[in-house]
Amino acid sequence: MKPTVNRQLLTAIYCLVLVPFFLSCSGEIKIEADKGPRIDFAVTELTTAINELDQANDLKKITLQINSNNELEKQGYTIKRKGNAEIVVSGADAAGAMYGGLELAEQIKLYGIEGVKEVKQNPYMQLRGVKFNIPLDVRTPSYTDPCDAAQKNIPEMWNFDFWKEFIDNIARYRYNYISLWSLHPFPSMVKVPGYEDVALDDVQRSTVQWTERYSLNGVGFDAPEILANPEIVKTMTIEEKIEFWKRVMAYGKSRNVDFYVVTWNIFVNGTDGKYGITDDINNETTRDYFRKSVKQMFVTYPDLAGIGLTTGENMPGAGFEEKEDWAFDTYAQGVLDAAAEMPDRKFKFIHRQHQTGAQDIARKFKPVIDHKNIEFLFSFKYAKAHVMSATEQPYHKDFVVDIGDMKTIWTLRNDDNYYFRWGAPDFVREFIKNIPYDVSRGFYYGSDQWIWGREFTMKEPETPRQIEVAKHWYHWMMWGRLGFDPELSDERFTAILQNRFPEIDAAKLFAAWQEASMIYPVTTGFHWGPLDFQWYVEACRSTPGYAKNETGFHDVNRFISLPPHENSGFQSIPDFVQMRLKGGTTELLTPIQVAALLHTHADKALEITNNFVPINSKELQATVQDINTMAWLGKYYAHKIVGSTQLALYRKTGGKSYQVAAIEALEHALDAWKEYTEKALQQNINPIWTNRVGYVDWEKISEWVKHDIEIAKKG
Repeated sequence: MKPTVNRQLLTAIYCLVLVPFFLSCSGEIKIEADKGPRIDFAVTELTTAINELDQANDLKKITLQINSNNELEKQGYTIKRKGNAEIVVSGADAAGAMYGGLELAEQIKLYGIEGVKEVKQNPYMQLRGVKFNIPLDVRTPSYTDPCDAAQKNIPEMWNFDFWKEFIDNIARYRYNYISLWSLHPFPSMVKVPGYEDVALDDVQRSTVQWTERYSLNGVGFDAPEILANPEIVKTMTIEEKIEFWKRVMAYGKSRNVDFYVVTWNIFVNGTDGKYGITDDINNETTRDYFRKSVKQMFVTYPDLAGIGLTTGENMPGAGFEEKEDWAFDTYAQGVLDAAAEMPDRKFKFIHRQHQTGAQDIARKFKPVIDHKNIEFLFSFKYAKAHVMSATEQPYHKDFVVDIGDMKTIWTLRNDDNYYFRWGAPDFVREFIKNIPYDVSRGFYYGSDQWIWGREFTMKEPETPRQIEVAKHWYHWMMWGRLGFDPELSDERFTAILQNRFPEIDAAKLFAAWQEASMIYPVTTGFHWGPLDFQWYVEACRSTPGYAKNETGFHDVNRFISLPPHENSGFQSIPDFVQMRLKGGTTELLTPIQVAALLHTHADKALEITNNFVPINSKELQATVQDINTMAWLGKYYAHKIVGSTQLALYRKTGGKSYQVAAIEALEHALDAWKEYTEKALQQNINPIWTNRVGYVDWEKISEWVKHDIEIAKKG
């Protein structure tokens, strides 16, 4: 008999430490749960899972409790069975009890009551966060504002329903904080004593026709023509804005999701020159304003967990000492002021190691580091802008030595994948395991060229449009879940897929999805443009300067000249040509072998999906379409790498057969690009405007792809 839930009892007011919930399921399952909103969330998930059961079982009771003991760390939990009649979930704290409840709910959903296994789990990474460049208002932009993704999402940032759904989803994925990144958020979020007139009412967006590209240093977003053409997308007083963010942060707290605010400096967007505030590093009024703004963030928001900063973005001509003196006098002193006023509160202070040195920062910020109520954390860009490149990264080695026994939060940047539903758990698992563990407090995952707000690219969207972390649920889930437990198995991911898409063979879907998704790290690992403006794989382009041409398209010449990621295990085209001419050997994968690897990934994905029976599920159809689209992108790059390699051989040797082979491969590349474009356009709008590489127009790019053939013909 299908179980039902006694909804009336689920709304009972708490009056004891343990509160019983009664669910009927071939009799009665009683849930006794400790008091608190985090545990409530887990109980709700358990209720849903039990209601989906369709067979009898012997379970009579589930206990969900906080029971701190020596075997569990913060956020850790155990699941234990007492015969067939009772399951006990014990968390080291409320967060652990919540995560244990979520795990139990998932096991029940996937395997039934009888399939529930005992678990002891502590979090692998204590902090698992989201990097969210937040487009608050045209007057207080993020680094990402000059792009479609930001402009379309400004209203969503002030929509509580958006944040509620966002927080619920990432909590299920085991993320426990959101970092909101802004050039200068204070005018949109606080009313600073002594600088009250800086605070901004209403939410504005510019109606101007933006230019394609703006400074990569974050300046120019407040150009007169931009600010002079506003539209009000939401009418709010600053007091209403403050209440809004208090509510959002409190809701996050109820799901064990903290909020941090992180800035780049020195930006004063939104101040409009009031009180004499400027971005001059020597302006004492500016220093005072920032110090008081930082303190006021904590005074205003009791649930704000921490604040972070970047030095160097808009400090032209300043040396290290000047930059860090300013940072200490403003952000550090502001946090110290808040800590002095609120001695019972804990604070986190994040300092990006960016354009400055870690040891020098540590010396300068010693009063913060030594403060008993402030946890000082570094932040470091672990894989530059592309986590989808190699599972082992080289850039942190000197940094790890420099910080000694201090801790860092790693920046994991995905400026690779925006459009298509990506999913390669094996890659993510190995990547996370390779992050230096001893110096880690955790990571935050996100993008600088994309806003993970509400999706805007689907031609046949849901109503309302999905939030991005729901559309890309598998992608976001695997980084969060594997950050919590990197031993989470492929079998679990397959079971999750089977539960979500019961009409398909989930093992085959898992395999096809992973094969197609591996095209990203293989391609970017071979063709390594480290920063976001230097390479975007879904469009084969960068800024024109880095592409060394007028379009920004990475043509065969750039594929020849740009070397692989140093830990990719791939050989560059010039090195391959030299080896070939000298008759040498290599342990690296040659460009021809890399191309073959891409073909293998793509062909396996296509072979599996081509054998799927007709699909009725709209989401599954969209997912399979994305898998096929990514596969054809891989076919394009495979042919292009071969064509580029053959052209390089021709240029070095003059052998006509190499030129013929190059032309043939690049003709195949054109065919593959057209197939990629056709499949992508079946369910996605295009072009879109991005803030790093400019307009992405697959049909326009086809002309540049075709030009590669002409380059090869000319030799």
